[in-house]
This record gives sequence, C-alpha cells and structure tokens, in this order.
Amino acid sequence: MSSRCTPPLKALAAALLACAALASQPAFAGKKDDTLRMAYDQAPESVDPYFNNVRIGVIIAANVWDTLLYRDPVTNEYKGQLAKSWKQVDDKTMEFELREGVKFHNGEEFDADSVVYTLNFVADPKNKAVTQQNVSWIDKVEKIDKYKVRLTTKEPFPGAKEYLSTTAAIHPAKYYQEVGPKGMNAKPVGSGPYKVVDYQPGKSITLERNADYFKDSPKAQPKIGKVVIRFIPDRQTQMAEVISGGEDLIMSVPKDQAEQLGGMPNLQMVTGNTMRIVFMQMNILDGTPAPQLKDERVRRAIIHAIDRNAMLKNIVGEGGGLINTICTPSQVGCTQDGAPTYKYDPAQAKKLLAEAGYPNGFDIDIVAYRERNQTEAIINYLQAVGIRAKLNFLQYAAMRDMIRANKASLTHQTWGSNLVNDVSASTPVYFAFGNDDITRDPKVRELLNKGDHTIDLGPRKAAYKEALDLIAEKAYAVPLWTLPAYYVATKDVNFKPYSDELVRFWDMSWK
Repeated sequence: MSSRCTPPLKALAAALLACAALASQPAFAGKKDDTLRMAYDQAPESVDPYFNNVRIGVIIAANVWDTLLYRDPVTNEYKGQLAKSWKQVDDKTMEFELREGVKFHNGEEFDADSVVYTLNFVADPKNKAVTQQNVSWIDKVEKIDKYKVRLTTKEPFPGAKEYLSTTAAIHPAKYYQEVGPKGMNAKPVGSGPYKVVDYQPGKSITLERNADYFKDSPKAQPKIGKVVIRFIPDRQTQMAEVISGGEDLIMSVPKDQAEQLGGMPNLQMVTGNTMRIVFMQMNILDGTPAPQLKDERVRRAIIHAIDRNAMLKNIVGEGGGLINTICTPSQVGCTQDGAPTYKYDPAQAKKLLAEAGYPNGFDIDIVAYRERNQTEAIINYLQAVGIRAKLNFLQYAAMRDMIRANKASLTHQTWGSNLVNDVSASTPVYFAFGNDDITRDPKVRELLNKGDHTIDLGPRKAAYKEALDLIAEKAYAVPLWTLPAYYVATKDVNFKPYSDELVRFWDMSWK
C-alpha cells in the first residue's frame, strides 16, 4: 500500500493537511493482514551481519540470526542462546556447550561446525569483514565434539561475552562455505525468530515468522506474521506513508516532526535515549583534503564555534545528553570525568583561527549521512566564525568509504557500537589505527590497546580514561551528544524502544 501524498519536509503542517483525508480514517492494513510495514532511510550494503554496519542491517541481523549468548537489554544479564552454557577456562579461553535440535531456516542442523566455521572465517582478516573490529580479538575456535566448542582469544579480552551476545551471528556452516558472504547476502539464512523470504537489494526485505523457532531461546516466540522493510531515503516520503497508513513504523524521526505526527489520531510517538553518540571527525592524516585541521588551534576553534547546549535543547531533544569524550556513557570504561571541555565561545574560535593564520576563515567540505538538520545547524555555526563548510550528504557506506580513502575533511556522524555496551566497541574504532582512524596518535592507540586487553577493571578503566582525556586535550574530534530516538508507529502496534535502538520484531504484537 503506498501513499500518493509526498509533501515537502519543511512544511509538515501542510503535509498533515494534505494527507488529512487519508489520516482521518485509521489504517488497519498491517493488523488486518498481519504484516508490519516499516520504512528506513538507509539501505544495508549487505544483509550478512559481518559485511554491514548500518543500523537497519543490525536490526535485520538480530531478528534473522542468533548468537551464542544473549544479553537482556533491561537487566544486562547474560543468558545462553545458541549455547546453553559456557565457562571461562582461563584469561584467553572459553568453552561453550551448544543447544541440540536447533535448525537453520534452510533445514541445516546447528552444531559445533556452524560456530567453528563462521567465527574462524570472519575473524580471518583476509576475508575482509566490514565489522572486523567485532571479531579481530578471536584467535581460533575449535570443535571439541558435536555440541561443544572452545574459543581462544589472541590476548585477554574482557569484552568477549558482550560481543558474543550481540554482534557475532552464527551462520550455517555448509551453506556459508558453499555460497560465502555474497551468497549469504543474496539469500540470507539464519536460525532466528524471523526468516528472509524476499530481498530486493536497495529496495526492500521481507521477513516471515519462523514457526519452528526453538522454544528455549531467550528471544520470545514471534507474534507478528510478516515484516516488510522498505528502504526509503526521503524522509518526507516516509512521513507521508505513515500518515496514510502505507507504513506502520518509522524511526529516527526529527524531534519536532515526531511530536506533530504523534498527535494524530491514528499514530503514536515513542521515544527514548540510546547508546548512539554523535560526533565529528577531523582528518589530520598526511594527504588530508583540509591541512588546516592539522593545527590544534583550528580543531579547538571548531569545537568552540558550536553551541552544543542550544542544539541539544532545540534540535536533538529530550533524552539526549552532552558528551565530552568519544564513547557512550553507559559503556564499561567510558568516562568524562576530568576530560578537557570547550564551551561555546565564537570569539575564542575566531581568535584561535587568527592565531593559526586564518583570520578570514577557510573553505572546507563536511560529509554526513543522517541527522541532516543537525549538520545544517553545525554548518551555520561554523560559518558564523568564518569556516565556510559545504555539505556532502551520502548513504553511510559511501561516506565510510570516502573517509577510509582519505578523501573526507570534516565528518558529522553517529556510532551505535553495534549494540555492544563496552568502550572497546566505540573509541578504538576511531582511534586505534583501524580503517576509520583519521588521527592515528600512537600514544592513544597504546592506551586503548591496554584497556582492551586488561582483565582487572580498575587498571582497565584507568587506561581508557587516559586515552579519552588525551583525545579531548588534542581536540582530535568534536564530541556532541547521545542521540534520543523518536519512533512513529500506528496506534495498533505494541512497541517498546530500547537504548540499543534494536527494533525487536519478536517483541512486538498487535493491540
């Protein structure tokens, strides 16, 4: 079902009026045919969880695939999922007793071979997993018997259970060996509560309830029969669709528009804070398109130029919170205590620019992929101190590839840590010499590596704090805020938001 009403984003009031005839009659199409329709503005480059890191891909992965462990999103308690039990043998070794009787969506049996093949394949750098940082800590996985495996880490890695309960999806060994990541993307096969029945890359994906989902899973048995996710980059089209009943759920809706839509008789707005942080990267590598950023005074000027408090209040919305270090406050090892901070001070920004040799400012490109209203506000603040930023707005994969090719200067982006509530999943991604690090400070890398591999929590936190303080002191990035999520859904959907921004279709039902 599609709407013929696609009003301009700027005039939501006009949009509501234009679609009033459609919206005045609540649309029960989703409930009537037991199909939940969702729209999202980014398309995953691959549905294989290891070759994607855009949020909708993470959502699809959690509903289609299972992991060895499961972390309760409310209590943070670890539970067995594909593993029924586990034990820590020593600082670098874990053993898992696996569930028996679990089948993948293609009928293949789940056993030790699935775990061994999947994790060894994706942990091997030559297979170029996009989310390499999520598995690079794995040294090897060995089969002990049909339903028992041993996992060895390269070094002590205290975050192991967190990754094994969130990002380390298990594939069917025979199928994955046969088709590889490209085949897994073309015809995805998992063991989760929903199975993929149709996938049109760049357009849509259709999930269907897995009637044979194993009963002992900590994920609930799915209640909604079918889920259709359409990839619609244009926000105005998404809003028109949810107004008319063409979609049942949209997310990451700008605050003011979400509030207006939530006031409509057939819609509800649901909101909550998230693990997602918003920040700006500044490219200081050799060959950077903006050599001005190599000067610490310029980087400090950029931070001083942005009124973060005003943006948080007026644009980001309730639930978000200012951050002064590049990590999610809830993550183990994240701290802001004592880190240098830069208050909004345009006069100081201009002074620093003049001292750096740019009294008239300079031209620069800024690349972004979501939260466009925020990027545009940032551009206005930068222009007020003489930094003339030109926006290049892209899909996530294109932005990421541009950054990795050393072709981006300033970037405005977000990071949700792939659900992982440990600082090893945030700060090191951008500052430990991985593909996304465009500052490359050896001291920062050394401290982050120490934090990643220290078992004792006290020294672990101390190493991370020193790294976070150094990043702030050198003004290597612009920390902004945690991002609240605004969802708009039809009133007949029972929907609960979680801080990890994971839409759990298995947790949803019709009213």
